[in-house]
Amino acid sequence: ISISWVVKVCQIMNLFGVFYMQRHAILNTVGWGILLPLGVIAARYLKPFTDPAWFYVHVLVQSIGYILGVAGWSTGLVLGNYSVGVVYQKHRFIGIALFAISTLQVCAILVRPSKGHKIRGAWNYYHYTLGVSILVLSILNIFYGFDILAPAPKWRYGYIGILGGLAGLTMVFEIVKWVHYAWMIKGLNPPQEQKLRGAILGTPNSHRTDGV
Repeated sequence: ISISWVVKVCQIMNLFGVFYMQRHAILNTVGWGILLPLGVIAARYLKPFTDPAWFYVHVLVQSIGYILGVAGWSTGLVLGNYSVGVVYQKHRFIGIALFAISTLQVCAILVRPSKGHKIRGAWNYYHYTLGVSILVLSILNIFYGFDILAPAPKWRYGYIGILGGLAGLTMVFEIVKWVHYAWMIKGLNPPQEQKLRGAILGTPNSHRTDGV
């Protein structure tokens, strides 16, 4: 075996690793780190104005995010097999936990109680808690990924900018939501106000009208 042949093989293997690292980073950032937060925003803030369309938008965006995230997670498994002996424990464990929790969240839709069911409030809390956990783990692991890959600073700052934009959008929608709620409760009695509060503000334990 000539030295030149060994060098070429090493170059090809290096290109293979770079290819999968780039796909791993892009798929996970877009799927877990951008689309999933957008799906949450759609569920929380479109509901009072676009019932029941908000639900289908939420499911569509979350499904695409989950598919991209799982694809990114799969490329991580390939990278793990490719780089034997190189293990980033935190990034790996969070990735496994994220995949497991996200899959539970998807499966939970299949057993979602009908509106008004006695355990619907408990299911809402379960769905909400898992959703928040997924968002936190997703963003945390993306930044761990930045530390591992060490890309040009513009990529980290670009993602921080996207998170800032999502946070700003959330603040605007939250203000609109509370203004809408304050305007709608005028003249209502307490039971009516409580029902409207659940429908507009989306309290997890409320048996709100989901439209589906």
